[in-house]
Amino acid sequence: MNAIPTVSIDGVPDPLPAGLSVLDVREPIEWEHGHVEGAVHIPLMDLPQRLADVPDGQVLVVCKVGGRSAQAVGYLAQQGHDVVNLDGGMLDWEAAGRPMVSENGQPPRVV
Repeated sequence: MNAIPTVSIDGVPDPLPAGLSVLDVREPIEWEHGHVEGAVHIPLMDLPQRLADVPDGQVLVVCKVGGRSAQAVGYLAQQGHDVVNLDGGMLDWEAAGRPMVSENGQPPRVV
């Protein structure tokens, strides 16, 4: 089995470089509370049906802690996508003070 390409929050440039997209594979309620601005939201279970919605180029895949995103990275890499998993997920993103937005009118947070 191939290793899942993974990066920690310390390895993610701030701000994100042009050409690096973010794919969030969390559930809709998690997304609504807080996510990376400009990220594409495709819940993990919807990924097979929404492959055409995965951004082109290099993609940083996130979930809450890194488990679901690791599954997504394994699957997407098999489909030929250039993907890397954020180890520590949105919890580490938030803890590092990286910018987030919400969809519910409340201050963004990870749930």
